Amino acid sequence: MAAAALHPTENRGYRELYATTQRLASHWSRLAGRLGEGDAATALEAGVRAARQLLDELALQTARYGLHGFPAARGLGARMAGAKNEVGDRFLERNQALRLAVLDAYHVKLLLGYLAEVAGHRGDAPLAEFCRSWEGRIGRIELPVRRAALAAGSDPDTAIKPVDASAPGRAAHGLAYAIGTAGEWVDGRAASHRRSGAPG
Repeated sequence: MAAAALHPTENRGYRELYATTQRLASHWSRLAGRLGEGDAATALEAGVRAARQLLDELALQTARYGLHGFPAARGLGARMAGAKNEVGDRFLERNQALRLAVLDAYHVKLLLGYLAEVAGHRGDAPLAEFCRSWEGRIGRIELPVRRAALAAGSDPDTAIKPVDASAPGRAAHGLAYAIGTAGEWVDGRAASHRRSGAPG
């Protein structure tokens, strides 16, 4: 018997899930390599394995409804991760990159929770259970990365190093540092003007 039709929000939601899960897998894989050995890289690599498993299982689930996520949706996720890997992360410190990586997992987890609610409302218990199960599993891969991000604060000298140690990465990090320094100067001058009551 054919599966009941998905609600339109599920069609869009599952395609978003393909894209965001692929983004997590691609981004975390590259970030783990940049961080080198340690708890953070280990946590990221475990997350990559889980995300790839979710993608495999998701393909079986959504195929029952005539919905597929390859190549377009997963390709979009890979491109989004590529932008983060090749551009965004190069401007970041190690602690910043780790904290932002936690948001990748949070996005996937939140989307799974939403899709579980929609499937439950539609009376599709198996699909709701699939989403709830994976919501919990993604939460379990998010937690060690979150802990690693927090633990980076115990070694602030390492935490502020550029996440990308290549020449382009060091240059991008230097530019971000210069922009931040200029911003601090502007804010300091503005605060000084406010305290002195000077106009402007």
